[in-house]
Amino acid sequence: MTTLLPPPHRSSARSAGRSSDQVRHDLATRRPLVLVSVAGGATAAAATLLVCLATGVAGWYLSDGGAHGAPRDGLRIGALGWLMGHGSGVSVGGVPITAMPLGVTLMCAWAIWRVGQRIGWSVSGHGPDADGIADGQRDVVVPLAALMFAAGYVLVAVVTITLAASAATAPSTPRVVLWSLLLCAVVGVPAIAAGAGRLAIWTAYVPVTVRASAAVARRIVTVWLVVSLAAFVVALVVDFSTAANVMGQVGGGGGALALVIVLSIVLLPNAVLFSSSYLLGPGFTVGTGTLVSPGAVVLGALPAFPMLAALPDEGPTPAWTGWVFLLPPVVAFAAAAWSQWVWPTAYYAEGAVRGAAGGITAGVLFGLATSLAGGAVGPGRMADVAPYAFDVLLHAVTAFGIGGLLGGLAVTWWQRRTMPVEVTLDQ
Repeated sequence: MTTLLPPPHRSSARSAGRSSDQVRHDLATRRPLVLVSVAGGATAAAATLLVCLATGVAGWYLSDGGAHGAPRDGLRIGALGWLMGHGSGVSVGGVPITAMPLGVTLMCAWAIWRVGQRIGWSVSGHGPDADGIADGQRDVVVPLAALMFAAGYVLVAVVTITLAASAATAPSTPRVVLWSLLLCAVVGVPAIAAGAGRLAIWTAYVPVTVRASAAVARRIVTVWLVVSLAAFVVALVVDFSTAANVMGQVGGGGGALALVIVLSIVLLPNAVLFSSSYLLGPGFTVGTGTLVSPGAVVLGALPAFPMLAALPDEGPTPAWTGWVFLLPPVVAFAAAAWSQWVWPTAYYAEGAVRGAAGGITAGVLFGLATSLAGGAVGPGRMADVAPYAFDVLLHAVTAFGIGGLLGGLAVTWWQRRTMPVEVTLDQ
């Protein structure tokens, strides 16, 4: 009968000198790492997949009241939309569609971030404590959790493409797996590290120059995205009558209009990157042999899609469009100056490095993002709808780098004039 008695070391939390809150905290942060991480990755993938599946079924019903096809057709369309957000591409009637709906991709990234933070918190009690990590003890909690998280996410992606793919649609399994791993690496790993508290410990050892440069890059990216979005909205509002006419020509009643609106929302990040490419100078193409840039606009026949009403009129461009080339360096100047007030320094070299490095980093990020915005969206001429990504990279790195450099130098000069000499500015 003595085997039924609890062991002495588990008698009670009070006897161990720990409160019940501490015990609950330990239980909450020491959950099974492998099980929780795999389940978290699968949950992050399934959450956004369910949204796409529900949208697909709703679209199937709204299009014709369910008169044609079956609910499984709506589910398949929703699943293919989710896969396209992971770079799968599809074939429609033998025509390849390679453009990624970046709204779906961003939704998946947001889900990965939120779930990843919860996973990090749930396994934060594993491994050494904060003092041990600071002393350099080996800590594999975040890498192991991230690996298991990615395994769960990829598993859902592979199952989805296995069930939804067909010979007619032909989505690419390797691209889906690659994009799933990329999202888990770029978004999931920092999220898990932040939730586990490791990120704050690691970044404390990063030099101030690197952190200040990252702050400049973050502000440039944020402000430039707002400017690009505002430019797109203004262009659409100016020619809203054209967009309204296109919407009025959409058949199928209110259900079809709702689907067009949902598709427009999903493609809004793509439109913002097209707008960014225009403002940076290189512009973009909306079909083979076309060009939309501040210096020239050459258009052809376009599909009836409301967002295309934001395109400028074909022909000579107004004289004021030449001034848009000043926007990128001005934005970078303002962002670098804003960041310099948060991370002040008394040294010109330091201010210049922070501003220039932040601007160049932001330019590289925009170049990479722009390369994802376009692709084939239809047959014939519509096989080439994309910004000029390499030119955008060159223009963005140059404009943001120069603007950031000048902004960092200008605020450093001002702070040296206005702050007391005895204040240590670079701490």
